[in-house]
Amino acid sequence: MNDLHATAAALVAPGKGILAADESTGTIKKRFDSIGVESTSESRREYRQMLLTTPGLGEHISGVILFDETIRQGTNDGVPFSEVLREAGVIPGIKVDTGAKPLALFPGETVTEGLDGLRERLAEYHELGARFAKWRATVFIDVAAGLPTAFAIDANAHAMARYAALCQEARLVPIVEPEILMDGDHGLEACEGATGSTLASLYRALADHRVALPGTLLKVNMVVPGKGSDAQQSDQTIAEATVRCLAANVPAEVPGVVFLSGGMSDEEATSRLNAMNARGEARWELSFSYGRALQQPSLRAWKGDPANVPAGQEALAHRARMNGLARSGSYSPDLETSAA
Repeated sequence: MNDLHATAAALVAPGKGILAADESTGTIKKRFDSIGVESTSESRREYRQMLLTTPGLGEHISGVILFDETIRQGTNDGVPFSEVLREAGVIPGIKVDTGAKPLALFPGETVTEGLDGLRERLAEYHELGARFAKWRATVFIDVAAGLPTAFAIDANAHAMARYAALCQEARLVPIVEPEILMDGDHGLEACEGATGSTLASLYRALADHRVALPGTLLKVNMVVPGKGSDAQQSDQTIAEATVRCLAANVPAEVPGVVFLSGGMSDEEATSRLNAMNARGEARWELSFSYGRALQQPSLRAWKGDPANVPAGQEALAHRARMNGLARSGSYSPDLETSAA
């Protein structure tokens, strides 16, 4: 457990955060479609090679979450990506759930699958170089329909706790990721309520499964209004609501909280993280585990052209630097302008 705690602490080291590069084949196809690049095993390998070989990646990136395909791939020279990351001072991680599926008899709600055979898969991933893992559950808010239901919240919490226990058995740090989605027109209060209920259920389940919290991390949404809400909020209001919700539901033994960026723009994700850290009140490290908010500028710069690899890497390095500054509340939008 000491090793797990050390790894968890390293993943939320000051000035650093996690790059989520674990898009499924279907998701990355949509990303590639947006830049007119065919999604093949080789094009995905080339894209991830660009990301993972970015010069100075370890300066602001502590870990990278990989997809099953990616952890089995390597560079043009045949060096496994997990080894490339280790040499850069970055911890390799792996997504292990198999996706959210409809929850039978609960319309509009999902439960994440992937527990079957997980013990054996985790042992293999450890052998391939992974030192942490991630499991994502999705929670939908529909106030009129009474969503989320307590049953759906508890079903996902139970699955995440079983996953987390298996991870610690396999000497991998589990990142538990309950994501309250931004879809809908609900207000900030509804998001805070659903997030709080979800976190409370999750930590009850983790305790029941004897999971050692110092060897875990929480990945979660910020408390924000739905994308369709007319009552959008300032970064400061979002920061206050998010920290308040975490303080009420997340035990102090958890080393860090890494936020997801789903539904937010690149700069919104950075600015809101900065607002939380500028408050200086949190009992945990408040960091990032961004996918699109780190990758999108890099993807647009790359466009599938090998000649654009340096531009794509600089775009990633810039977003990593900005979020690294947000870890200490030192980010300013002026830095985006000067960099441009």
